Amino acid sequence: MAGWVMKRTGLIFLALILAAILVVSLNSQTIKAEPSTGGWTKTYGGTGRDLANALVQTTDGGYALAGQTDSFGAGNSDFWLVKTDASGTMQWNKTYGGTGTDIASSLVQTNDGGYALAGWTNSTGDGSNAAWLVKTDAAGNMMWNKTYGGGAPAMVQTSDGGYALVSGTQSFGAGGYDTWLVKTDASGNVLWNKTYGGTSWDVAAVLAETSDGGYALAGWTNSTGDGSNAAWLVKTDANGTMQWNKTYGGTGDDDVRDFVQTGDGGYALAGVTTSFGAGSADFWLVKTDANGTMQWNKTYGGTSWDVVSALAETNDGGYALAGYTGSYGAGNADFWLVKTDANGTMQWNKTYGGTNGDWASALVHTTDGGYALGGSTQSFGAGGYDFWLVKTEADGTVQGWSPDPILITLIATVIVVIILLAVILIRRKSRRNPRKPS
Repeated sequence: MAGWVMKRTGLIFLALILAAILVVSLNSQTIKAEPSTGGWTKTYGGTGRDLANALVQTTDGGYALAGQTDSFGAGNSDFWLVKTDASGTMQWNKTYGGTGTDIASSLVQTNDGGYALAGWTNSTGDGSNAAWLVKTDAAGNMMWNKTYGGGAPAMVQTSDGGYALVSGTQSFGAGGYDTWLVKTDASGNVLWNKTYGGTSWDVAAVLAETSDGGYALAGWTNSTGDGSNAAWLVKTDANGTMQWNKTYGGTGDDDVRDFVQTGDGGYALAGVTTSFGAGSADFWLVKTDANGTMQWNKTYGGTSWDVVSALAETNDGGYALAGYTGSYGAGNADFWLVKTDANGTMQWNKTYGGTNGDWASALVHTTDGGYALGGSTQSFGAGGYDFWLVKTEADGTVQGWSPDPILITLIATVIVVIILLAVILIRRKSRRNPRKPS
């Protein structure tokens, strides 16, 4: 009897060891597994302050991010351009700037495969802030640069190969601060410029060339209404002459941070509202017709601050909005991605971030149907702030895991062995302790 007990104990001990192997294997699945397509994150930066403000998916399937760096370069802050491959691995980076402060806020990949960056600088001239346009080749080497008055939060390459920049001015126009549209040729030389605004502050932060060859500008104005900031959309012809403008909002402060011209010729505006919604500030999506008349609007957010930065129209006719949230997530601010249908009804939302602050500034609906969010993180990386690039799958998942076939085989083998051991123990016990006849 004692021998059988010893053998049974040994078999049970062996079964426990195999079960432990199973547990370790399951716990290490994310290490041994291979990631499915589309989900990853990368940081870029040094020990200083590195803030990404713009993102594009490049023609080779990679990404380019632009913003400002205090970790590298010549001045207090320089334009910084980071080029990655399709997996987010940095291929090269370049800085542009002088001894002052230079901040890139807009980026396009140009028709020749190079890049154009726009923002503002006080490294040149008399030390006052000027809009700065930098043109590079495909490797990021500067080809030329131009300065214009004000600052340039937004820029597009136009269908004629030139550029349009939206800026602000206190030197021209009707009021204290007016929106200024500058049109250049392919070399950055000014062809014409126009101002828009009333007697107070009128600020456009985003710009697009429209399907009719004109321009649409959006931001906020307090020249009209009750003195609070209202979301503002301006439509011009190809020469910058205003055709119409519209305001949207309530009694609080409302603005537009990004917009797209939609497939039906109208506009979708993504902004921040304090007039509507659930919290201190909410994501706000406004849909208009081709004349700027509101068709519907929706808010998204919780009880804290939820601030949108970027908008994309998706392949299914819906919308994706990105920014940061203080209402949800892991930290005091997290990247927040909201996906809606064509009517603005939320389908899903995802947060990305750590225990500190993480702010999304840019969004791309990628060619594989997923999303890429660019911004800045304090939770990860090498410094106080780093560029952060988050690539998701189509459902917003950052890390989808497919089990390793070897792991599946190991798990199945262990389970079968444990079952066989249990059967052997039961049969041996029944043989050594036969039931007495009644």
